[in-house]
Amino acid sequence: MNILMICTEKLPVPNIRGGAIQTYISGVDTLLSQHHKLTILGRTDPDLPLENMANGIRYVRVDSDGLLDVYTRGVVEFLQHSRAQYDIIHIFNRPKLVLPVRRAAPSSRIMLSMHNDMFNPEKISQAEGNAVMEQTERIITISNYIGRRICDFFPQAAGKLRTIYSGVDLSRFAPWTESKSARQSRDSIRAQYNIASKKVILFVGRLSRNKGPHVLVRAMSELRHPDAVLVIVGGAWFSDNSISDYMAYVRAMANRAPIPVITTGYVQAHEVHHWFCAGDIFVCTSIWQEPLARVHYEAMAAGLPFLTTARGGNPEIVTGNNGILINDPENPSEYAKRLNELLSNLKLARQMGLNGRRIAELNFTWPRVANDIVAVWEQRA
Repeated sequence: MNILMICTEKLPVPNIRGGAIQTYISGVDTLLSQHHKLTILGRTDPDLPLENMANGIRYVRVDSDGLLDVYTRGVVEFLQHSRAQYDIIHIFNRPKLVLPVRRAAPSSRIMLSMHNDMFNPEKISQAEGNAVMEQTERIITISNYIGRRICDFFPQAAGKLRTIYSGVDLSRFAPWTESKSARQSRDSIRAQYNIASKKVILFVGRLSRNKGPHVLVRAMSELRHPDAVLVIVGGAWFSDNSISDYMAYVRAMANRAPIPVITTGYVQAHEVHHWFCAGDIFVCTSIWQEPLARVHYEAMAAGLPFLTTARGGNPEIVTGNNGILINDPENPSEYAKRLNELLSNLKLARQMGLNGRRIAELNFTWPRVANDIVAVWEQRA
């Protein structure tokens, strides 16, 4: 079949600026192209051409300025001028694109991949959502939680839903105890930051209040391990190393913490795996209803035990003694209690991390994700 995948307006594909959706597409695109003819439509970027071919995939880019209205005009114009007839148009995380795409491509099968709660009434009206449901054949979600949220507002979606959990590059993210290159990355970073002998607690993500790193910094005052260090990796936004008010607040708190707290600022997407190699315990502190953060897959692939919050889809990733659920995400004491337990028994913690690695190897590979997507494409109503 001839397939068009439409990314979001925020970040480009390939994932040179990071982004969970962009990483997802880049993880599966080459694999998908082995089954079907693939075109990927995304936003422009100064470091990418307007159009190119790579690995048998056609990439086309239209202007967006980061705005959906601008991007929609570019998407529609592309479809109106395209000589190709697409059997399937697969739209990522933008249900508001469905109706304009349907008008420009009346005979294509339309599918959605939902990575966030974009069917919330604050983001789409009931009337438009109903029309989108009528025109959409299948809806792939990254967690059962997102599927339930869609059904809360549009019960008729139930028969269209399919959860396909994300994947991770198992060669890039690897346990330092099992990979020579991972061990080298670990030794290099820990030497560079003078933390070679430290127990490293790791946070990776955007620094915003709903991601909760301030709660983790507060938890350091109850940590009973003076040989520990907290490393916070990330910036205010993708490819943005400016200091937001929230980042300044977190750094001010970090300066008063009883143990060292390192804040790295933004780290390029192709470099972030080195930090996972350097860590001992990973912590996801999401306060909001997180759809299911992809950092969990990366932590598991890197062989790290993790703490994560009982919010949104995050609990779905805690299985087989690979992580610990934090039930009160705004309570620093709960993080401290669990961290003290793991840091007091690093052998047990490392075994938990390796359990996660084995789970990732079995369930969270990009070939599995690609095969699941193809199965949805090839399923006829």
